[in-house]
Amino acid sequence: MMELTRKGEYAIRGIVYLAGKPLDKVCLLSDIAAAVDVPPTFLAKIFQQFSKIGLVRSFRGTGGGFLLGRAPELITLLEVVEAVEGPIIPNRCVCAPQDCDRSAFCNVHPVWKRVQGQVRDVLTGVTLRELADGNNQQ
Repeated sequence: MMELTRKGEYAIRGIVYLAGKPLDKVCLLSDIAAAVDVPPTFLAKIFQQFSKIGLVRSFRGTGGGFLLGRAPELITLLEVVEAVEGPIIPNRCVCAPQDCDRSAFCNVHPVWKRVQGQVRDVLTGVTLRELADGNNQQ
């Protein structure tokens, strides 16, 4: 993944909105979707994925909805992106060197590994707290 898909963009919008709410405030999916301009059915699928891995907690029934699975300062942008987009892969040889018969002597392979590491480092260095507070100007 080098370009964020619409799903990834929607996921970030939705979870950053949630990160800006009090930790104990259960938010309705419809309210989140309206606030961040994302189709509710699409956001529901994303939040179901998030719920399975603990990024959000879901509550059914009357008064049901979502809240963050843990404090926003403990959730990185990398976790959110990889939850919906999968691992960050600048080139196929990075994820499957066995599929590339050139990786043993390719001079570009180490560059792709460095790119992957740096992108992951940047995303790991940004928390939902910073994004919700608007404090990530670096």
